Amino acid sequence: MEFVLTEEVTSHGFRNKFGKSKVAFYTLGCKLNFSETSTIARGFENEGFRRVDFSEASDIYVINTCSVTENADKRFKTIVKQAQNGNPEAFIIAIGCYAQLKPEELADVHGVDLVLGATEKFKITHYLNDLLSRPSTALRMTEIHSCEIEEADFYVGSYAIGDRTRAFLKVQDGCDYKCTYCTIPLARGISRSDTLENVLKNAVEIASQGIKEIVLTGVNIGDYGKGEFGNKKHEHTFFGLVQALDRVEGIHRLRISSIEPNLLKNETIDFVAQSQSFVPHFHIPLQSGSDKILKLMRRRYLSNLYVDRVNRIKQVMPHACIGVDVIVGFPEETDEDFLETYHFLNELDISYLHVFTYSERDNTLAAEMDGVVPKNIRAKRSKMLRGLSAKKRRAFYESQLGTVRTVLFEGENKQGYIYGFTENYVKVKAPWNPELVNTLHEVELTEIDEDGLVRFEFLKNMVEV
Repeated sequence: MEFVLTEEVTSHGFRNKFGKSKVAFYTLGCKLNFSETSTIARGFENEGFRRVDFSEASDIYVINTCSVTENADKRFKTIVKQAQNGNPEAFIIAIGCYAQLKPEELADVHGVDLVLGATEKFKITHYLNDLLSRPSTALRMTEIHSCEIEEADFYVGSYAIGDRTRAFLKVQDGCDYKCTYCTIPLARGISRSDTLENVLKNAVEIASQGIKEIVLTGVNIGDYGKGEFGNKKHEHTFFGLVQALDRVEGIHRLRISSIEPNLLKNETIDFVAQSQSFVPHFHIPLQSGSDKILKLMRRRYLSNLYVDRVNRIKQVMPHACIGVDVIVGFPEETDEDFLETYHFLNELDISYLHVFTYSERDNTLAAEMDGVVPKNIRAKRSKMLRGLSAKKRRAFYESQLGTVRTVLFEGENKQGYIYGFTENYVKVKAPWNPELVNTLHEVELTEIDEDGLVRFEFLKNMVEV
């Protein structure tokens, strides 16, 4: 669809006002959004724009939105106001999932000039240049360009370099699953993948820039291969992707960001266990430890399969870190159902939790279900699981004390300390030393500090691995 909402009249043209000058970006949501923002930003730079930090005064602000949770929706207006504070006359563009799902809602926010949907966001400079080329007498209007999501059937590869140490590499987009709580298929369309050739090309480009770690990202990366070359046939598989990336020279670390338990196969687990590049860290969505709730969510597995995946990982990689997504307060989740989830997670050999409090999303089946859980109960359950997460992370860190690990140090000086992560995702800290930035070192993990992070001792007198 394409239509125009009049907002205000300006007496001077876009070209005279902006020229080819400064642009700033703000990203809400997941690693996938960050990878796409980075690619879109490079497109602006290729057009001659100069990228600046979002906190600076800019001529154009681009906000990449998320609509997974209610809070992400509410934050949008705050970010728009921040942009207006930087430059009240700035041109503000909204892209991303929220822009696809509720374009009119975003267009109604004061200050927003252009809203682009799922496919249009990759042609952002085209739409902007069209506006910039209009005569000075043109109206300043809020324009919406948003396709029907069924039209989002092509793939755009992306990668983001957030700092000097790691990059997010997009390998897949969209989802064919029909989970009853999720709007992602409505916001991103069908499952489709990058070509293996292009993924490998992007990986080589990243490695050539001195980046030590690549994090694979997508909506449902275990579904990789579907939609490659513009069809629904699996030309390649996720396992094939993993094998090919492991052979790329110059990549020190490869990390799998998140993968559905039913798509995490033994062959992939066993390969990671012996790989020199893929690290022993898995993030596996669970959502509930209650089979009743999993069925209501229309997840594609039950709790016994999840247990099997965790046990398989720990069998071949006892030191592996395993993160878990879980949703509390889903419709019809009774106290008994929640306690079943709590005890399930408490007994499972996992390392940390990402806890999400269920929020109703428009156009989802879950929003129409009976048995709504009061919000104060949702908050209480979320607090309990966050406490369990802290306990699990502490226990995992304690299990790693006395072991030798490799740390990749990050680039930020935070109150006199430098931080880093081991291959199995233990966060460490040390007094700030700029020589450590973006270097890999073997260390022995020695103790847990008062802030819950791990201290260490260098091996081989700080010689980089």
